[in-house]
Amino acid sequence: MEEIWEPHAPAAASGRPQKLSADGLDLLVTGEVTRSAAADGIVEITVSGPGDVRVEWRVPCVDATAFWTPDTRGHTWLPTAWAAPRQVSLARGAPVAALIGTGDAGLCVFAADRAEVLAGAGVVEESGEFRCWMQAAGHVTVRVDTSGRHFASCLAGVADWWLGDRTISVPAAARRPAYSTWYAMHQDVSPAAVEAQAALGKELGLDTIIVDDGWMTADRTRGYGHCGDWEPVSLPDTAAHVRRVNELGVAYLLWYALPFVGRESSVWEKFQDYALTRVDHLHAIVVDPRYPVVREHLADRLARAVEEWGMDGLKIDFVDWFVAPDPPAPGPEADCTTVSEGVERLLGRIHERITSADPEAMVEHRQPYVGPGLWPYASMVRATDCPLSTVENRQRTVDVRLVAGPVAVHSDMLMWHPAEPAERVACQLIDVLFAVPQISVDLAAQTPGQREALAFWLGVIRDRADVLQLGALRPSRPDLGYPVITADGGGTVVVARYAPLPVAVDGGQWRELLVANGDADPEVRLTGGEGTAEAEVRDARGRLVRQGRIDLEAGDVPGGSTVAVPRGGLLTLTRTGAPAAAGTAAAG
Repeated sequence: MEEIWEPHAPAAASGRPQKLSADGLDLLVTGEVTRSAAADGIVEITVSGPGDVRVEWRVPCVDATAFWTPDTRGHTWLPTAWAAPRQVSLARGAPVAALIGTGDAGLCVFAADRAEVLAGAGVVEESGEFRCWMQAAGHVTVRVDTSGRHFASCLAGVADWWLGDRTISVPAAARRPAYSTWYAMHQDVSPAAVEAQAALGKELGLDTIIVDDGWMTADRTRGYGHCGDWEPVSLPDTAAHVRRVNELGVAYLLWYALPFVGRESSVWEKFQDYALTRVDHLHAIVVDPRYPVVREHLADRLARAVEEWGMDGLKIDFVDWFVAPDPPAPGPEADCTTVSEGVERLLGRIHERITSADPEAMVEHRQPYVGPGLWPYASMVRATDCPLSTVENRQRTVDVRLVAGPVAVHSDMLMWHPAEPAERVACQLIDVLFAVPQISVDLAAQTPGQREALAFWLGVIRDRADVLQLGALRPSRPDLGYPVITADGGGTVVVARYAPLPVAVDGGQWRELLVANGDADPEVRLTGGEGTAEAEVRDARGRLVRQGRIDLEAGDVPGGSTVAVPRGGLLTLTRTGAPAAAGTAAAG
């Protein structure tokens, strides 16, 4: 392998690199090596040594269309080999990436078995190859999948590999639609306002309310200067307030900006000498979790919500801020050397406390802290903030879903202008159909059409949660933002269509097939089917538009059928038997 210009090159791994071959891959490895073929096209390489160890390889960059990671960088380009590598840690990112080709083939899907890795990948300009490498301290096992299967299958295999023999339980409530106060209220929270939205949300199908920033301060100027005390300043008589919400049949989660201690808090003097880094523009410091005194304070503050106030869980925000670029050396009071170890101990202590009080207590994390090392401490992971950026919300939820393992995936909160038509409200819900939607608008101010669209699609999401959230996920064309997404499970197939593209109905032995139309084009072309099906079409507000039998082999378009489905509407096909005789009319 020729030398590559690397302006961002890390410190060299220890020892002399050696050239090896494994399952058709030419490797450049530093460290003691073992390698094994895990399955056809999948090889695992383990390296260990006294310092940094490294595995490097290349694949032909032929027919490549996208480079995928679970970060928020998008997938519309292929990086260069000299680009800066990704620094993955427990609190940021996940040790996985994929080079994807035409037909959504996984050309090269690779992952590591540990959280702390440096990962590089990119096009070698001189040869047209795609170069990949992973480097870690002491030891690492790298899994490389060049099987060419659908990239989602390859990534599901990675998630299974990470999970191994572990059993991680996620409360059922984590998979039910939620209301968030953030975009709707920002810091203007009060018991009356929260209870009003909880009641209205329950009528529409929102079973959880997440109260965000503002509850711990009377200040409404944003910033994090009041973090650290975590007293319910804006939620007086907290336990009674939570009880009233629970009596509506609504679970209650409370937000915490975990790493921050602010200048306005009473504990500022105590903790300012335990700063991992200072964030002056936010009027706060990030405290260092390597110190037991820091961890015990934060665990005590957060656990109160469940232990004393009866909350059903926590929204733990900003864990990624523990990733400091140049952390100070730990002092004599520290009981661990790395920040990641401190973060894991902190999250583990919080989880232990709240689940001891309530075994079904939930915890929300947020992209980009999505790695498997955090699965034991999280019930759900939310796509990072992208208000009104519906394609981003779609892409981010799918990206997280592909490697979320047992953890529920939530959308960023949906919000819209008061004049938004019901069809667009429906399309926002369709954009996050394969995740758990969070809603953040004033529910009392919604028009009848907006309320009907919310209730209809939340009902679909609740009723079909098994296939939408737990079925086999097949998103297409990551380079185009996933214009068609399919989930398959238990004899039901759900397809979401976000562009004027045909929908294949020949996949699997489905009894029921749903097509959600998230595009303005109403002409949904069904291809590859056979036999007949009963068709039902509903509009964005759930109103029945038409129903009747459809011949899946005939219709307006040769080789398929065309059904008119309004924007934001839903087509439901129920298979009725063998192909119909010629002349059967298509619904539409």
